[in-house]
Amino acid sequence: MKAKLTIGRLVERLRDVLALEVITGTRGLEREIGSPNVSSPGLVLAGYVERFPAHRLQVFGETEVSYLASLPEGERRGILETYFSFPIPAVFVTKSQKPPGEMSELATAAGVPIIGSRLKTNEFYSRIKPWLEEEFAPTTTLHGSLADIFGVGLLFVGRSGIGKSECVLDLVERGHRLVADDVVIATRRGTEVLLGRGHELQRHYMEIRGVGLVDVPSVFGIRAVRQQKRIEVIVELVDWDPELIVDRTGLDREGTTILDVTLPKITVPLNPGKNITVIAEVIAMNHLLKYSGVDAAERFNERLLKTMRAASEVRRYLQEDYE
Repeated sequence: MKAKLTIGRLVERLRDVLALEVITGTRGLEREIGSPNVSSPGLVLAGYVERFPAHRLQVFGETEVSYLASLPEGERRGILETYFSFPIPAVFVTKSQKPPGEMSELATAAGVPIIGSRLKTNEFYSRIKPWLEEEFAPTTTLHGSLADIFGVGLLFVGRSGIGKSECVLDLVERGHRLVADDVVIATRRGTEVLLGRGHELQRHYMEIRGVGLVDVPSVFGIRAVRQQKRIEVIVELVDWDPELIVDRTGLDREGTTILDVTLPKITVPLNPGKNITVIAEVIAMNHLLKYSGVDAAERFNERLLKTMRAASEVRRYLQEDYE
């Protein structure tokens, strides 16, 4: 479980990236950030507070600061008193601007930290938003092995000891790349993208039964690994069972859902002599073909239906030929 994201932790991690400097001291740095969104105060400075997203981090750019500076002192204080009556996590002031005196005073009284940044406002937004989205992205831990095969992320799952690691090791030996073995941390980006990476301590080590731990980049070179990869196909390895019903044509597609992202799943029964490495490569290439609009199963089905329709037309013609 991730630790709570506080203002202090954000400042510590992004101090250099965002060129940050705490203006109002350390009070309020323990405040928790509850949303990945960042916004400007907007119409609340003009008195309209009905739609004010106070739970978001707030950014004062040159427009907001110059507007406050243009107001009479009494009016400015009243606006800022209303503004800081909301549970704001923190206020960022960009372009090394100095906030009005009442702003620092009222923020300190409310326990809201004011943090300055030397960046321009647009640059500040472009840097902080991706970081917050990653921090708040839904995450889960999966048991499996993730590999990059021809640019396609294949996640191998199955019971312990079935041969997931051995399969990926063989793929690495054939020039493909390991992303994570045994423990895969999956993070959702947006609504359709699922990224996988290894645990920080275990990354790019593989456990091979009877051999022990293998340091893949040391043995195969740095090009044999990558830090993260989009998970695109789930390959489930299962024990061979003659009673097991498996898809023979590719028309009856199976899927699985991880973090609300639906992914295609292919079940591969294992029996002695089966070359799972080549099968994994074919799965990846088939996936690439589907992306380019070529579906072998659909093409075969269309060809079969076309042949059946042609044969039916011939039979009908012969039945109606009375000469």
